[in-house]
Amino acid sequence: MNREIERKFLVTDEAYKAEAVESHRLVQGYICRSQGRTVRVRIADGTGWLTIKGPSESGGLARSEWEKEIPLEDAQSLMSLCEGGVIDKTRWIVPEAGGLKYEVDEFLGQNRGLVVAEIELPSEDAAFVPASWLGREVTGDRRFYNSMLVSYPFCKWPELEKATVAAAE
Repeated sequence: MNREIERKFLVTDEAYKAEAVESHRLVQGYICRSQGRTVRVRIADGTGWLTIKGPSESGGLARSEWEKEIPLEDAQSLMSLCEGGVIDKTRWIVPEAGGLKYEVDEFLGQNRGLVVAEIELPSEDAAFVPASWLGREVTGDRRFYNSMLVSYPFCKWPELEKATVAAAE
């Protein structure tokens, strides 16, 4: 099992699109979301994935993760077991100057209007070059976890909360 270490940020503008080297359409749902553990099924560009994540550690910076490619037909069948609905998003891959990469998620559907960037790091204290379009860091803020956005999508956030997100960008 791998240990995923990542930091998450709001995105201030669409400049990341000009820097992106690829993009992918992702649809994902959650079979289980309890006590900080999730079981996720994802379809990305016609490929199925099953992912199990453990509880967050280090203030949301790290957690255990197991992921395996599965047949598309299995992923499509598993989607019917998902709780609450699905997350629909376009993921933009943007190289970072230090050799890492940003994954910028532009949410669609009920989470339209929310854009979040993540950067996976080799260690909790690893340095990286912050992109000019990064806004406020939201690492560990559960509102921005995909598993939370299924049951509490951005479109249902109170206007004051949405305004706070927009102002922080």
